[in-house]
Amino acid sequence: MASDAVELADSLVFTVTGRHLSDLQCTILRQVWQGRKYLDIADRAGYTEGHIKDVASQLWKLLSKVTGERITKATLKSTLERYYRAINAGNTLPEAPESKAMPLHTPVTRTIIASPAISPAQVNQPGAIREVVPVEVQPLPDIHFVGRQQALNHLQSLINQGHRAVVIQGKGGLGKTTLAQHFVEQQQVDLSLELLMAKDAEDITPVEWVVEEWLRQDVGVEPGREFGVTLDRLKRHLRKQRVAVFIDNLESCLDAQGQFIPPHRRYRELLRVLTDTRSQAVTVLTSRDRICEPGIPLIHYRLPGLDQTAWEAYLTQHGITSQGAVLTEMHNAYGGNAKAMEILCGAILADFEGDTAAYWQVHRTELLGPVELKNLVESQIERLQTLDPNAYRLFCRLGVYRFQEVPTVPLEGLLCLIGDLPEAQRQATVASLRNRSLLECRRGRYWLHPVVREGAIAQLQALADDQIEWRIAHRNAAQYWTESVCRIHTIDDALQALEAYYHHVATEDWEAAARVILHSRDNQWRQFLPLGSTLYRMGRVQPVTDAITTIIGHIPRTNSDVSELYNILGDLCWIQGRIQDAIACQENAISIAQNCLQEVNISAASHRGYYLTMLLVDSQLSLGLYHLDLWELDQAAIWFHQVIDRATGTRHQRWSDKATICLALLQSNQGDHPSAWSLADSIVHRVLSEEAGGRYAFFAQLLGHTYVNLGDDRQARRLLAAAVAAADAGHYVQIKANALSGLGRLEGKLGQIERALNYHRQAIDLLTEVGAQCDLATAHLHLAITLMGTDQFAASRELRQAEKLFKSIPAPQQIARVLQHQRTCQYLL
Repeated sequence: MASDAVELADSLVFTVTGRHLSDLQCTILRQVWQGRKYLDIADRAGYTEGHIKDVASQLWKLLSKVTGERITKATLKSTLERYYRAINAGNTLPEAPESKAMPLHTPVTRTIIASPAISPAQVNQPGAIREVVPVEVQPLPDIHFVGRQQALNHLQSLINQGHRAVVIQGKGGLGKTTLAQHFVEQQQVDLSLELLMAKDAEDITPVEWVVEEWLRQDVGVEPGREFGVTLDRLKRHLRKQRVAVFIDNLESCLDAQGQFIPPHRRYRELLRVLTDTRSQAVTVLTSRDRICEPGIPLIHYRLPGLDQTAWEAYLTQHGITSQGAVLTEMHNAYGGNAKAMEILCGAILADFEGDTAAYWQVHRTELLGPVELKNLVESQIERLQTLDPNAYRLFCRLGVYRFQEVPTVPLEGLLCLIGDLPEAQRQATVASLRNRSLLECRRGRYWLHPVVREGAIAQLQALADDQIEWRIAHRNAAQYWTESVCRIHTIDDALQALEAYYHHVATEDWEAAARVILHSRDNQWRQFLPLGSTLYRMGRVQPVTDAITTIIGHIPRTNSDVSELYNILGDLCWIQGRIQDAIACQENAISIAQNCLQEVNISAASHRGYYLTMLLVDSQLSLGLYHLDLWELDQAAIWFHQVIDRATGTRHQRWSDKATICLALLQSNQGDHPSAWSLADSIVHRVLSEEAGGRYAFFAQLLGHTYVNLGDDRQARRLLAAAVAAADAGHYVQIKANALSGLGRLEGKLGQIERALNYHRQAIDLLTEVGAQCDLATAHLHLAITLMGTDQFAASRELRQAEKLFKSIPAPQQIARVLQHQRTCQYLL
């Protein structure tokens, strides 16, 4: 019965369209009739399951058109059996309805059968024809085809420009086949020819057979005895008649260089005929790989993923709504892949009752969870491994790149992973990946989409010598990132340098990861600072905190790098308002540095001695600043004096200068103005010198606050303005905020309340953004003091906010200070 069904379907299609079913369509129809699943059909026919589904979908639509009934996989049997019974009973077949909406461009002929008891085999015999009338067959709407109007327009523009053959290129699942089919349907042609390439090279139909079939079945011309004669007859026909040719999945015919494999080299001759400038043929090909046959004028169109709007429209059509931010995340993760969209839609409906958020919560970390997606990626990777082992190795190694904070990698970042290849082969290896649509590229920057990257990681880990490959790839990538950044101008420079850290962590090389954080470079403030310090000055507090916390416990305390890590971590905790943790970190830093100095008996004059002493005085200076923020002024003064005593007149004079500035501010806060004046005036010229520039920006704003306390408005404004300018130039948000707070204090003392309030509010906004809790609490306190003379209610509100923040730190002396102002405010009320 299956053979009868195939014969009947073929007859029905021929009577309406004038064309027979293809071999693959007949195979699918026969296997579905016998109850087999698409996956089984794909295995038997040598195609991917996705391709079988696509062809089957088009077949059901075609049968729906010619029968006038909606045919699906489930209704196929019942519909054709009804038609078969009608024929055997001598009844006239039902006619497919004629539509007046948007006809196909190609005129076709429909045969009405009236003779009784005609078997399916007799439908096309001349004696069976009673009437022949032209009809226009209306294609059914395709709910699977969304978001490709721009692509269709682009393809049409290429044809309008005179290109005879266009290759739609892209990775698996983008919808190349569906797009090509829709484009061919839109062409105003007299005849359409189609060739679906088999998945496996051994199953590819020889080109001689293809052309003979086209001539006999579609053109009505006998082929010649020689292939050259057959091609010549096809060429002459293409010059007389408008023909659209669609060749799908051509990559199975191609070798590692993008040329036809030896058994099928004659396909080049077919393409030459199809691209003949005198022909009226329009040829559309699809391929995952770039076609690099010399002498054949093909133009490639790299198909992008669907945009998010298309995904949303598709899901909405299937009853899935309110995706929101979850849809954005899913769309980005899968690069807009059309097949992924269909698979995810089915999974969301089948397993999560249409709840997109619930699905994504379970599967966001397992992008290749659905078997169809995994097979889609693996099939292309397996082909790459067979055709081009070098490109396969590069592809696997690319899995070590994260493509997160630094979303793309320049060419050098790819070449460093294949340093074991001869230099002459490296760029060709990159091009091979690019030509196979496994590597994305834009303006000289490369990346892997997340789904493809998961496939690369899985392959790398599955290699027999995976640990060696894994470590080599990570080590080379880390070295590249470190060497690629010599000076940090921008946040992008800093983040790029930090990428090396993640590669060392992946291989559990903790000490190498520490050296990445501690690698010092010149920055935009003309400072020579470790990467970790530069990053937190740029506002990247939490990433650096997490990075140090991850590795610090894995490194022996005998390693002096641990001292510097604690030194940086202390400042990070300070910024976040965790001052007790910050104090503990600096105490650890001092202890480790002192032990290192004592154990190896290092001379203070040596570079090693300089480094360890620098850690000591820097940690002492930090402890003084922490206690100053806690308003523990006496304890802060002790630490500042220690720094001055140790660093004055040595190579660490800069730390003595900084401690002098801090001590001047402290004394001005205590009301010891003569001592504060003396210290401030002794150092201000160094801070304002052009040579210092942004290096003293933090201490310039501290000195500005000192002169506000002392009542020197001119000097205060000069210092605070210099700090704001340096912070803007170097993107140091925290310095800018504290300097604006100082300008607010200054304007408030001068009676310029509106300007003062504007500065204070800017400072609070910036500090809220950074998350600098102690500075934020102090900014609210300064705003409250400014408001106390004009709006006691607003001042009281700001004091409560300051008190709340100081309690969260906690800072008892600061809380007492706030309470004193609250009593003053209550008295004024």
